[in-house]
Amino acid sequence: MRMLISFAALFLSVILLQLSTGAVGPLDALSGLVLDFSTGQIGLLGSAHFLGFFIGCWWAPRLMGSVGHSRAFAAFTATGAIALLAHMLVVDPLAWALMRVASGLCVAGCYTVIEAWLQAKVTNETRGRAMGTYRVADMGASLMAQMIISVLEPASYVSYNLLALICCAALLPITLSRSPQPETPAAPRLRPMLAVTRSPLAAAGVIVAALSSASFRMVGPVYGTGVGLATDQVAWFLAAFVAGGALAQYPVGWLADKYDRRWVLIWLSVAAIGSCLLTALTRDLSTTGVMLTAALFGLTTFPIYSVAAAHAHDFADSSERVELSAALMFHFALGAIAAPLLASWLIAWFGPPAMFVMIAVGHAVLVVFGLFRMRARPGAVTRTRYVYAPRTSFLIGRLTGRDRDKK
Repeated sequence: MRMLISFAALFLSVILLQLSTGAVGPLDALSGLVLDFSTGQIGLLGSAHFLGFFIGCWWAPRLMGSVGHSRAFAAFTATGAIALLAHMLVVDPLAWALMRVASGLCVAGCYTVIEAWLQAKVTNETRGRAMGTYRVADMGASLMAQMIISVLEPASYVSYNLLALICCAALLPITLSRSPQPETPAAPRLRPMLAVTRSPLAAAGVIVAALSSASFRMVGPVYGTGVGLATDQVAWFLAAFVAGGALAQYPVGWLADKYDRRWVLIWLSVAAIGSCLLTALTRDLSTTGVMLTAALFGLTTFPIYSVAAAHAHDFADSSERVELSAALMFHFALGAIAAPLLASWLIAWFGPPAMFVMIAVGHAVLVVFGLFRMRARPGAVTRTRYVYAPRTSFLIGRLTGRDRDKK
């Protein structure tokens, strides 16, 4: 209990940060529809977010080393709050894209600081409980962030102002904490090819995971409104995706530790293809049916990143854990930058179901590539533990690395 209390400030900052930044993506999509942005412009906003996220992942450890944890966190939080407040001052798609770059920078920077602080505080005895609580706080806040959309009016200064207030509130727990700032960890080297050399299938898997989650989170509201959902129903639609992904973690983790992870990855993709085609080809679904398909989509696609990451770590040694995690995050970010823009173009050209057809094609390619890789080399002799890997910062590998080495 004392351990959890000592981490309370960090976990509270995570919750507030996720409530604010997790809601801005769908709010931007709905606001863009109200303001007559084109579907492609709405997709650009999602891509801009992940561009900022990538920049933040790379830059945050360096800034933290220069000015310290608290000042870096304050700088990134202020950047995110300014971007939120500026939305209704300059109503222009390109200006909003720049603001979303700033929001992505805020997310990556703040999570980098929080995870560096956690890494410095945890011990071998407290690591499991701390990481479990961290994951619950992050996932639970992500779920609540989707629900906030149901009470926020699109294209309203009040809505963006409320999110900015929550973002600013994330400053308080950390800046008022009496805990001394830890030493700044060295920034991990970014070696993108490390993921490819250790496991080409894992690198492909995280890209397809980005194709799925980034498209759905950033362009999903466009799909939802296209099939007749009201704003409050879009919130439930997005929340169903997150809830399905959360429910999948334990059973998929058990399967990934018991069976060849390549088969787990392949069958997840087969199931994802089925859920995508069910959504794309079924006409006139009821609201309940739309929600169930979203939950099924989350159930089949959300765990793919963690399974792919576990498979890559099976072929790495302990000294490579941090750099390999950063390399996998790099490939995820590349896929996430491209996915919303591509999904929005396809929706504009062929209608809402085109997004799920695109995702199904991506998973079909992953299935074929997975079968090819199974012929190219045998599976890992010794497997690391399956670990749910949040896509938060390049430093997440420091927190999960030791967990993977436990048998």
